[in-house]
Amino acid sequence: MATLCKNCAAPLVFDPLTQKVVCRSCGSSWTAEEVESSDKKFREQEHAKAVEDVVGVDDSLKNEYFDCYIYTCGSCGGEISINGTEASTKCIYCGSTSVVFDRISKEKAPEFIIPFSISKEQAVDLIKARFKKGLFIPKEVKNFSPSEVRGIYIPYWIANAFHVEADVISSEVKSGKHSVTKYWGRSGKMAISNLPVDASVMLSDESSQRLEPFDTSDLKLFDEDYLLGFYSNVSDITNEQLQTTVHKRAREAFHEQVLKTVRGSSRSVDVEQASTIVDQDVRYAMLPVWFVTYDYMGKHNTIMVNGQTGKVVCGAPWNEKFFMSIVAGVSSVLTLLLTWYFSSSLVPSLFRDYNRRRQQHYSSKNDNNPAKLIIVFIFIGVFLCVAGYAIYKKVKKQLQLTQASSIFNFMKKRQG
Repeated sequence: MATLCKNCAAPLVFDPLTQKVVCRSCGSSWTAEEVESSDKKFREQEHAKAVEDVVGVDDSLKNEYFDCYIYTCGSCGGEISINGTEASTKCIYCGSTSVVFDRISKEKAPEFIIPFSISKEQAVDLIKARFKKGLFIPKEVKNFSPSEVRGIYIPYWIANAFHVEADVISSEVKSGKHSVTKYWGRSGKMAISNLPVDASVMLSDESSQRLEPFDTSDLKLFDEDYLLGFYSNVSDITNEQLQTTVHKRAREAFHEQVLKTVRGSSRSVDVEQASTIVDQDVRYAMLPVWFVTYDYMGKHNTIMVNGQTGKVVCGAPWNEKFFMSIVAGVSSVLTLLLTWYFSSSLVPSLFRDYNRRRQQHYSSKNDNNPAKLIIVFIFIGVFLCVAGYAIYKKVKKQLQLTQASSIFNFMKKRQG
């Protein structure tokens, strides 16, 4: 169903900047609570029909179209193709937003929503500002033109939980010249409040968790008019999947804290006994996310922007050759400095009188000890190598998420 302006009958959209439902034709605006479509009571029972029931898809093609449904645009009467969980979409013929009311009926409707407060243009600008800070990001990527931008409300369950756990932790602790394995016992309990759990199977939890945090103090009572101009999905996870996700995240948070209480290196949780009780009063909400897609060197890149806070979640293609040349250059400089100090200071010092060198060492504050300088250079070199490798792994992981087919497929199904 498309919601039309009562003054000029043009389609209405929700404007993130004014937080009002506006008509771009005549300039009228209302709050979401003030808008009421006269067609709603007649169309809220209308169902989306399976595509094979409408066009008669051959049995051999059903696997390809199994999640495809047809819904009729309430504005122009065009047939809109939607997937099995979409609650709002845009008509490819007239551009109106259609709300699939049977999917957000009173039994299924979210209780709350956080409306978009970041506009489409702001989302793109935030991404470009983020890219400009990247030293190794190619110019073509910094000046990218988005191929598609979609504002999508993602279904979430907001959960409270109580977690108890007892762990056995091992770590390597220095004992003289050697290291020994020590074991530590830790137990405790933890209360979790307002944990957002992504309720869309198609969107990976690893991607959606990077969008956090959301400010749940901005939750508003759900009104379908907030969906105008945007896409949205309904929850399609089971209660068991919800419980599993909350338990997993509670364990991860608990482990992160208890590992900080243990001395030594190579710390790990070897044995654990954990239980999580999820409060039955979970809240069902829709939270705003911008999906921005661009192509680079034949690969799709999808960037997510938190539609409430503006947090950018992405990994960008980068110039690995430039990065490696910087690493090689720094290594070469360190090597030359070490060689120079070794040849000019350390070798001659081997032939000096030991007492004289000791006397000079204590009598002159400006005397440089070549051996100490070499140790410092070696330490700096090792530190740079370790830090560079950590950055490399982080960037590669972020890029894998950005180029993952799952996130691209989640977004590309949207028409418009």
